[in-house]
Amino acid sequence: MPVEIRQATAADISAIAALTRSAYAKWVPVLGREPLPMTADYEAAFTRHQFDLAVADGKLVGLIETVPVEGALLIENLAIAPDFQRQGLGSQLMDHAHQLALDQGLVRLTLYTNRRFTGNVELYQRLGFVITGEEALPDGSVRIDMRKAL
Repeated sequence: MPVEIRQATAADISAIAALTRSAYAKWVPVLGREPLPMTADYEAAFTRHQFDLAVADGKLVGLIETVPVEGALLIENLAIAPDFQRQGLGSQLMDHAHQLALDQGLVRLTLYTNRRFTGNVELYQRLGFVITGEEALPDGSVRIDMRKAL
C-alpha cells in the first residue's frame, strides 16, 4: 500500500496521541507501566517538535517526532500502527528523519529507547545507530542512548 509522508498540523494532535497509545500498548506488560510516549502532552509537544505523519488510504499509520538539539536531530518518538508494524514503515520514517537532518545541516541523528524494547534496539542498530550510553531508570529499567553519524 502506498504511503504518503506529510507534516502534521494542529488538527492531527488527537490522532497522534491515539496512534502513539496503540503503537506502544504492547510494551505495557513488558515495563509494568505505560511507556512515556503514551503519557506525553502532544498539545505542548506540537508547539516545540516537528511531527511527520505516514498516511495510507487517508488513515494515519505511522509518525516520527523530531527536534533539533545541539547539532543533532533527536528522534523523540517513532510510532507505527500495530497493523503496519514489521512492514518497513519504521525504516522509511527513519530515512525521512535522516533527510530532514541533512536538510537542516545537522551532523547526526540521536534517539533513546528502553533496553527492554529489544526489537527496537535491533532495528536501530540495523539502521546504523550505535549505543552511546545507558541510564538506570527509577522503575528498574534502563534507557539506552543511541546515535548515528550522517
